Amino acid sequence: MPSTVRRPALALVLSVCTLIASAALVSPIGTAQPAPVRVAQPANCENRVSPPPPVDTSEQVPDGMKPPSPLPVPETPVGGERLAECALVLPANAKPVPDGVTAASWVVADMDSGAVLAAYDPHGRQRPASVMKVLLAMVVAKELPLDTTVVATQEDVDQECTCVGLRDGGQYTVDQLMQALLMMSGNDVAHTLARRLGGVPSAVRKMNALAVELGALDTRAITPSGLDAPGTSTSAYDVALIFRAAMKYPEFAKAIGTPQINFPAPSGRGTIQVVNDNLLLGNYEGALGGRAGYTDDALNTYVGAAERGGKRLIVGLLRGTKQAAPIADQAVALLDYGFELQGSGDIGRLVDGAPQAKKKTTEPKPTETSVPGAPNGTGGDVNKLTAGKTPMEAAFGNVGLPVTGVAALGVLLGLVMYLRSLRAKKARARRNAEQEAKLAQLGL
Repeated sequence: MPSTVRRPALALVLSVCTLIASAALVSPIGTAQPAPVRVAQPANCENRVSPPPPVDTSEQVPDGMKPPSPLPVPETPVGGERLAECALVLPANAKPVPDGVTAASWVVADMDSGAVLAAYDPHGRQRPASVMKVLLAMVVAKELPLDTTVVATQEDVDQECTCVGLRDGGQYTVDQLMQALLMMSGNDVAHTLARRLGGVPSAVRKMNALAVELGALDTRAITPSGLDAPGTSTSAYDVALIFRAAMKYPEFAKAIGTPQINFPAPSGRGTIQVVNDNLLLGNYEGALGGRAGYTDDALNTYVGAAERGGKRLIVGLLRGTKQAAPIADQAVALLDYGFELQGSGDIGRLVDGAPQAKKKTTEPKPTETSVPGAPNGTGGDVNKLTAGKTPMEAAFGNVGLPVTGVAALGVLLGLVMYLRSLRAKKARARRNAEQEAKLAQLGL
């Protein structure tokens, strides 16, 4: 079954991580396209700017705080003009898409050439759930040697699950944690790796910077694990783009395609078996691995790859429902379809890095300045920040804002971690009580 990511009930985590979301965005460049198959487009692309409204309170922000502004939409769609379409996008003379694919957004692309073969609302913004862990894993692969030892803390252990089962004081290599992150989607592991990257805010900041570097301009991480939070977003185009880039790291490709490993047991004695929860691995010809996810708001998500006849394809699906077929079956249907489409032309490209911004001949007059460390478009008017202040007060404010932001972030993160720990302990106590009741019924 796809790995489940549970949302924290705390809306505070959203406002915390808003402070460190990536801000740098540039205007992408399109590519020439073959003769297209034109499909009637909706009058409005509903999810061009933001994911659909949440179905619960997981993205509610605290009183007195504003939700982060959506990421800017590039004037030119990344990967090509046709990828701005928000319905079915196919090459010339393409066969119909198989029945049963209910994902609101999907992409099939050639992993080697980057050619996008078919798509549905490729730049529609959705929530990622656990597929966000691919971006975290790529940051880890870039920055941490595999033989680095990381000591888990109680804070790591107390993360809301899905969890692998870390032990407070347990020692793990980055290699072990990378495999557990990608194979079993452990939120405890995601927190441990984020802490090793400098802490959750630092890790999320690095994830967002990498997304911009890659050209994944629909993507903004708010948590390292993919938990729902205000302002988080991605697109089917982006998850395919990020997965393609991550597969260039041998340690990532190895981990995502490993069927099972022996992992240090939570008891501290011996090992347990961690099994890859990707249903395609071992059941679909040529499957190379992938990552699935689920939350009530994101619904079912998946990104993965397969190889057949010397061709490697990537498939990314977001906001899939199970009415027609499980997300794994939808991925299989699209991969089969993609292999049949080979040679039919493409509708766009997975770019090899963010397109460069055009040079400006004159500098625009500043009208709004973001608070340092906040995502683009979330800061206040600089005139309002300095109105009525002496030069000394204004200068102090320029320093005081980031300092205050860091202090607030630390306080809020501490509160969030405490409440998460409390919730996790209650869940463990409830499970233990249920187990004792069952044993009592059996007379044991």
